[in-house]
Amino acid sequence: MSVRLSSHRSFWLGAVLTALLIACALLSFAWTPGSAYEMNMDAALQPPGSRHWLGTDAFGRDVASQILVGARASIAVGLIAVGIGLAAGLALGLLASARRGWTEEIIMRLADFTFAFPALLSAIMLTAVFGAGMVNAIIAIGIFNIPTFARITRASANAIWARDYVTAARACGKSRTAITLQHVLPNIASVLIVQATIQFALAILAEAALSYLGLGTQPPQPSWGRMLSEAQTLMFQAPLLAIWPGLAIALSVLGLNLLGDGLRDLLDPRLARTR
Repeated sequence: MSVRLSSHRSFWLGAVLTALLIACALLSFAWTPGSAYEMNMDAALQPPGSRHWLGTDAFGRDVASQILVGARASIAVGLIAVGIGLAAGLALGLLASARRGWTEEIIMRLADFTFAFPALLSAIMLTAVFGAGMVNAIIAIGIFNIPTFARITRASANAIWARDYVTAARACGKSRTAITLQHVLPNIASVLIVQATIQFALAILAEAALSYLGLGTQPPQPSWGRMLSEAQTLMFQAPLLAIWPGLAIALSVLGLNLLGDGLRDLLDPRLARTR
């Protein structure tokens, strides 16, 4: 494990990019190079310089500060939405695997029904009906994480229930609940961790898309997606305004995907690759 960890470049690159995302969010609580909220029309659309490292937007707000503060929204939405999906999906998946029969069939068909609707379009519909804002965006994204985790949990748990040590535990009189907690859950934890990193990346993309459409994080709270929306009318006048938030989104998603890929290789010896 330690040898593979030290030589796994994808894992380390993903870990560095993810750590950078977290560091930007934490740093923004203590310090920013300028104001991410205060408008100053006299300083609008300034190019990058010593005072404004990444320039200013059409309202004179410091772009670097908006990038740092915007990382908070991305992490908050990702953590809470994935947490909702993981908690509910894990419970449903474990229940389906342990009970089987009609219980499993009902849960899986509900998951299939949810998958029949594109997640992003459904999130747009929910936020449009119940109102725009970060909370509704989190709920919408979290709801559509549930069937993903439920299906993965159920498939992974079914494989564990077929193992000899689980059969032996059942022969000894252990209840399904005890077997689930003592044998099934610990053995599928690595799969869930990997999937959580992937869903985290998708949640950041979904939050950016909803904010771009005006349905996610609302002003004055900075958001990478809304920064892209505001920059689209200034593409020829100030193209950097679209490049900076787009680069932040791309690097964050890339980092989380590489981290998930590396964790998959490291936590599952069957998928280990010689590097």
